[in-house]
Amino acid sequence: MADHGIPHFHNDAGVAVIHVGAHEFMCIGAKPPFDHPHVYLDMGADHEIVCPYCSTLFKYDASLKAGACSPPDCAHHEAAKAA
Repeated sequence: MADHGIPHFHNDAGVAVIHVGAHEFMCIGAKPPFDHPHVYLDMGADHEIVCPYCSTLFKYDASLKAGACSPPDCAHHEAAKAA
């Protein structure tokens, strides 16, 4: 089992910008069940990217940890599923 995964972020609040601590992450749009297809975004050498589904602007912030974001409520953590 992996000790970490790709961070997931949502924009349920409809904020103009989400600052993230990772260059690679998933945007899910809104919280389930109103989410869009979970799209993998990679900023590469850039420091910002726009989600092609929901048009949320994500900006890299080196002061944040890899899975963290500002506003902090935009981080999405999926609940573990029972086997």
